[in-house]
Amino acid sequence: MRLREFSENIPKPMVPIGHRPIVWNLMKFYSHYGHKDFVICLGHNAHVIKQYFLKYDECLTNDFVLEAGKPHLTKTDIHDWKITFADTGLKSNIGMRLKAVEKYLDDLGPDDMFMANYADGLSDVPLDDMLEFFKKSGKTACFLCVQPQQSFHYVRLNDDGTVHSIQDTTNTGLTVNGGFFIFKKRIYEYIQDGEELVHEPFERLIAENELVAYRYDGFWKCMDTFKDKQAFDELNASGECPWQVWREKV
Repeated sequence: MRLREFSENIPKPMVPIGHRPIVWNLMKFYSHYGHKDFVICLGHNAHVIKQYFLKYDECLTNDFVLEAGKPHLTKTDIHDWKITFADTGLKSNIGMRLKAVEKYLDDLGPDDMFMANYADGLSDVPLDDMLEFFKKSGKTACFLCVQPQQSFHYVRLNDDGTVHSIQDTTNTGLTVNGGFFIFKKRIYEYIQDGEELVHEPFERLIAENELVAYRYDGFWKCMDTFKDKQAFDELNASGECPWQVWREKV
C-alpha cells in the first residue's frame, strides 16, 4: 500500500493529484499568500522536477483562446515565481537538506523568517494567521500541529499487561507534526552536520523554550500510501479540494 509504483520512478512531491503534482499544489498555496520565492531541495530523481518546470504548460490549468493555432492565456500560474533548484544529495535527511540551502538565504538576517515544507502533504491552514502567531511568539521555530489521519488505535496498558483503555487516534487528543514550518534564520545555529531536523535541533530548541506549534483542526492530509493518493484523486474528481485556497468561489 505504499507509493511504490510512483516513488520508485519519481520523487514523492511529483505524485500527481489530477494532472498536477503535490509540489505544484503546495507552491500555489504559498503563492496565494504572496510567497513566490521558492528553493526546491532536490534529491531522488531530481531531473523529473527540473523537467516538469522547464516544460511547464500553462494551458493545462488556465483558460486560453486559441487563435491562428497559437494559445493566448487569459491568466497564468507561475510567471511571477522565482524557483531555485538546489541539489541537496540523494541520501540526505531533512536537516542536511536544510543546511545545504543555507547559502541561498544569505540576504536574511538572524531574525528574518523563511518557511519550509516536507512537500508531501496539503492543508487549508490560514497561513497568514500561522505567521502572525509565530511573530507574536518571538521564538526561533514553529511547525503545524494536526490530528493524525491514520486509523490506528491508541492503547494504554497497566503494569501487569492488562489493557487500561483503547481509543481511536482521532479521539485521543494526540497531535502530529504536519510538515509546515516557519523558521527564523538563526535556526541554523541549532543544526549540526548530519542531524535530522526534528531530532537533535528540535531538542535544543525545546531545551531553550524556542519552539512553538500552531495547532490546526481543519483540513490536512498527507500523501503517504496509495490509499492516500486515491483519496486525493477522489477529492479532486469531486471538485472538493479544500487545500486549493486560490480557486475562485463560484
